[in-house]
Amino acid sequence: MTLKNYKPYTKSMRTTILVDRSNIWKGKPEKTLVSLKSRSSGRNNQGRITSRHRSAGHKKKYRIIDFYRKKLNMTATVKRLEYDPYRSANIMLVEYEDKTISYILAPANIKVGDKVLSGSKLDINPGNAMMLSDIPAGTIVHNIEIAPGGGGKLVRSAGSSATIMGQDQDYTLIKLSSGETRKIFSKCKATIGQLSNVDNKNKKIGKAGRNRWLGKRPSVRGVAMNPVDHPHGGGEGKTSGGRNPVTPWGKGTKGLKTRNNKKTDQFIISRKVKRK
Repeated sequence: MTLKNYKPYTKSMRTTILVDRSNIWKGKPEKTLVSLKSRSSGRNNQGRITSRHRSAGHKKKYRIIDFYRKKLNMTATVKRLEYDPYRSANIMLVEYEDKTISYILAPANIKVGDKVLSGSKLDINPGNAMMLSDIPAGTIVHNIEIAPGGGGKLVRSAGSSATIMGQDQDYTLIKLSSGETRKIFSKCKATIGQLSNVDNKNKKIGKAGRNRWLGKRPSVRGVAMNPVDHPHGGGEGKTSGGRNPVTPWGKGTKGLKTRNNKKTDQFIISRKVKRK
């Protein structure tokens, strides 16, 4: 996919860069594969804001994606590529030999009419799903299961991929895009190839309204507030807070560790690469 630049008819259009979706299906989604999903807009059951900076956004329907790929050794033909408002990667509508249809995540460079399979010891083609034990080292994969039969959980966003590093007894070593290397049970499934919409990271929304469509409300800096509203607020002139960054409720965020899942520590070989 390519990026689109616009003529600067307005100030916002001058900086807008979007992904070209000319090859994406322009009609409505498959009726039998969508469902309504209620949104709370960051409110709890009393109507009070518990997650800031969220709004309703544009009306949208949830596409039911097949993360499991349980139809084994049955060829599926790609009918069309579609946009999904609930995820950054594109999806594709596939039709199996028994005439059933489903949505699955679309790998990069896949085209309408291509064939995809799910099974064991298949060709290393984009879109084919198989167990990690059947995938050779150095292969790029996405939609990786954590537990066998549990459906893909890792590597599902636009342009993302992981690399198979090798086998270690009953486990497969996988290097994630964050730089983390971890062990995953070899009977878990993964799909071959990098995910579509690679240029998603290069978008420039150009105006605040596009974020409002996505359900994001404005975020105000703490140093721009009064002392009653934020610990960083107040002071004469422009100040930078005068202390380590904190939340509006006074909890420090500098160096704060947010990871609380200690159960999978034994499967992590090396941690994420530290960004400079």
